[in-house]
Amino acid sequence: MSATHDDEPPQYTRYRVGPRLLPRREGTSLRPPGGAGELLGGWRRRITPKRVLAGLLSLVVGWLALSLLLFLLSSHFERASPPSSVARVLDSGSFPLTSANNILVLGSDRRQKASKEPGANRNGPSRSDTIMLIRTGGGHAARLSIPRDTVLEIPGHGRQKVNAAYAFGGPALSISVIKSYLGIPINHVVEVNFEDLPQLVDAMGGVDYTGACILARLDGGFANGGYTLRLAKGTHHLDGKAALALARARENLCRSNETDLQRAEHQQGLFTAMKSRLLSVSSFFRLPWIAWNAPPAIVSDMSGPTLLGLFGALAIGGTPPIRVLKPSRAVALPSGGQGLLVSDGERRAAVAQFMRG
Repeated sequence: MSATHDDEPPQYTRYRVGPRLLPRREGTSLRPPGGAGELLGGWRRRITPKRVLAGLLSLVVGWLALSLLLFLLSSHFERASPPSSVARVLDSGSFPLTSANNILVLGSDRRQKASKEPGANRNGPSRSDTIMLIRTGGGHAARLSIPRDTVLEIPGHGRQKVNAAYAFGGPALSISVIKSYLGIPINHVVEVNFEDLPQLVDAMGGVDYTGACILARLDGGFANGGYTLRLAKGTHHLDGKAALALARARENLCRSNETDLQRAEHQQGLFTAMKSRLLSVSSFFRLPWIAWNAPPAIVSDMSGPTLLGLFGALAIGGTPPIRVLKPSRAVALPSGGQGLLVSDGERRAAVAQFMRG
């Protein structure tokens, strides 16, 4: 009986996809010579301290570059500029990082319309509750706060409290009046935007503030939908809302004998706390968020690069002592009420110390 086709072995044809560049030798293996141990040894030879350091340096540079880009973009798109009249009263100055500049910092007393804080300004012209001069750049570091109730001459309005200049003519009149009163140039102005200050402080991870006890009820306190700030004497970690309350606090119920001088000291203390936090190691990891949130928190004549120079000068210039212009006595105002009068001797001494700083 003859064999059928089913009994025959199947036929296969081998195909080669492409020519080998090198002929395979007998006994070769796809495994690396020496096995896994030699492979790991090769990686160890590639990972050297110098290469690790170079990689870390590249990450740091990239992180800083990202933060710089975000700051410049935020400065261009998110930062508000003051009225055009401000430029006409400012004195020209060099780059803040390399040359001494006098910066006027203002913060108005305007509150939101829903505010229930007694005496708060919600609709009318706002006054400058915060008035602080900063001298920085070229190795200088000095601060001088002017109490808001300091009495001086405001052109066209007679004898008034210094904070009324903002209500009469905005930042431009404030600059002109303070320049004339102190006899110094003012190169730039920074208005604190209290609406966006909490976001900046939160982006920094909060700040550590050290001071005496404070009890203040902002916008009527918690009981009326506002905010109550309670700080015992010592150091406290403040979030954005608490930092804003500290900057705005009008009356300290914990120390009823406090005056506007202590209020200015609290504001300078908060400024110092923010600067210390910015220079901390933890802030390096938050730098892109800080860079994006910093420009919206201020209104300034300075562009993004100039603001960078200012922040750089503040960072390397050290922390100057807290100084507040000290009044000698209270005086009656023509419109009623009382203000604080600073003697000529005290004013000249404070200005001389400020300009040396």
